[in-house]
Amino acid sequence: MNAISLLFGDPSPSLRWRTAIELEGVPDDDADVRAWQGEIAEGPAVQSLLARLATADSPLAAGYLLCQLAYLGYRGQELTTAVEALFARQQPDGSWRDNEQPGQSAPSPRTEGPRFVTMHTAVPLRGIAAAGFATDPRAERAYEWLTDNRLPDGSWPAGPKADLGGPGQPSQPEREYRRLTRGEGCRSATTGAVACLALHPARRRSDAARIGVDHLLARETREESTLGWELSRLVGLERALGQVTFYVTFDLAFVLDLASRCGVAPEDRRVRELVAYLETLRGPYGLWQHYAHPQLSRWLTFDLECSLRRLAAGDWIGNEEAVTFTPYQRGRRRY
Repeated sequence: MNAISLLFGDPSPSLRWRTAIELEGVPDDDADVRAWQGEIAEGPAVQSLLARLATADSPLAAGYLLCQLAYLGYRGQELTTAVEALFARQQPDGSWRDNEQPGQSAPSPRTEGPRFVTMHTAVPLRGIAAAGFATDPRAERAYEWLTDNRLPDGSWPAGPKADLGGPGQPSQPEREYRRLTRGEGCRSATTGAVACLALHPARRRSDAARIGVDHLLARETREESTLGWELSRLVGLERALGQVTFYVTFDLAFVLDLASRCGVAPEDRRVRELVAYLETLRGPYGLWQHYAHPQLSRWLTFDLECSLRRLAAGDWIGNEEAVTFTPYQRGRRRY
């Protein structure tokens, strides 16, 4: 018995459907595929997400609910309705601001708040792309906004203050715990931006996506305890929290997923060593165990198998020079 057979034995119709379509190449008109699609739409997981989507009061919350529904394989009309609602709240420059209405003026240069928060645009845009609207002209405006607001090194800031960043007013550095290993930007914001670009049929191979992935791969730590963290949020076993820190948890499975979607070649030293490390974690039946949620071992195996297969089509190698990772300094306690 191989790992694929075990995936088909999972109780989740979403996992069985995605395994058939993405790993086995079963056509959409197959009887089992159609039956699983019906189970997905009527299942409690999707129905709960749809109820939350109907009452979502912020673009960030609605965007991630779209990501979750798309990940489970749901393709209903409610996705189109939610995407149109997000576009209705889009700012004239293509971005979103959480809990603000369209047309609301940007912060004054004299205020101390951020000019923008990258995650307020990255999460809704990822949801729109996951729902199948990445090439919509309104989504393209959001992609242009993302690429226009990169730092000079190609990374993304978390949220630059409105009164800094101009001539004679240098921006503050990102906090050490979420600063990129080889960049000035925020690792959480850069992960969110790359996650959007990775879902676009053309922009996934753009320079912006490749430079962003290059920044993420520069961190070569091996945290087994957070492997599959993003997956656990997508299937609803962990809450999606934070704004600036939305993607602050370093998840090797998610990094490999983004790298494979953006065309990194398996010959890239960092990817090759990452894959070799992940293979050491594979169990005797071909499954990877999820550290926090053992019931997600088949989902994690599916996710990693898809990434490994996509890597075979990769055609570019980034900056392979090793970077020493130093944990950020913690302040001394007063007591």
